[in-house]
Amino acid sequence: MIIECLDLEDIDADDIDNEAPLFVDGLGLDSIDALEIGLALQKHYGIKLDSNSEETRAHFANVNALAKLVQSHRTL
Repeated sequence: MIIECLDLEDIDADDIDNEAPLFVDGLGLDSIDALEIGLALQKHYGIKLDSNSEETRAHFANVNALAKLVQSHRTL
């Protein structure tokens, strides 16, 4: 979903380390990318996040954290 919603060219899912940070180091995303991912989560999974929350920052730490967030909403 990250690759698709951000239109990341030349990156496959296998190229992304699930434990690497999404922002700055690691994948190198920025705040605009975070907004786009947040909108995609809302559109595809109905997940609404508070952009200023520490909890939201934790969810966006890496791919595994985002996957846990999505999984927790799917089991509700």
